[in-house]
Amino acid sequence: MDFLPIKRALFSVTDKSGVIDLCAALARLQAELVSTGGTMGHLQQAGYPVTAVSEVTGFPEILGGRVKTLHPLIHAGILADKDNREHMDTLRRMDILPFDLVCVNLYDFAQALEQNKQDRDLIEEIDIGGPTLLRAAAKNYHSLVVLPEPGAYSEFLTELEKHQGAVSLDFRRRMAARTFALTSRYDQLITRALDNN
Repeated sequence: MDFLPIKRALFSVTDKSGVIDLCAALARLQAELVSTGGTMGHLQQAGYPVTAVSEVTGFPEILGGRVKTLHPLIHAGILADKDNREHMDTLRRMDILPFDLVCVNLYDFAQALEQNKQDRDLIEEIDIGGPTLLRAAAKNYHSLVVLPEPGAYSEFLTELEKHQGAVSLDFRRRMAARTFALTSRYDQLITRALDNN
């Protein structure tokens, strides 16, 4: 689809910069906000109604937060091709709602390196769910938009205003490319850190 209206958004951000402005715009569109724990508390404190990821999945965050978004009810909503009737029929049959926006940024592994964290402490700063969400959303840019860092928010808000609550395919493709570049750099940083230990 050329222009995608934003009706449902998933948030899981380490860097909370600018996320409230983003939610204000989405609230005006009456979009549903779904979020993980820390981000959810931040959004609720700002007065926005938020659905917990665990409410969507029916499964609590476990293993100290290592497992929260790694669930079919989240990833099917991200990976479904909205132009594919079979995909959409499957979502309806399984009572899964699709996402239109995935706003995720990663654990700050670079900061962990600067703090000289070692071994198990350093390993805990390797994000797994974040890159998985970002890559899934970027792969499916025909059906949703991914925002991988706060630097993308203002351009998204401009796009949203320009297209009256929707985002163009060109913008979604650019955000997908930006996302794959970011996750690639993140993996390279982790690789160098582990090779040097």
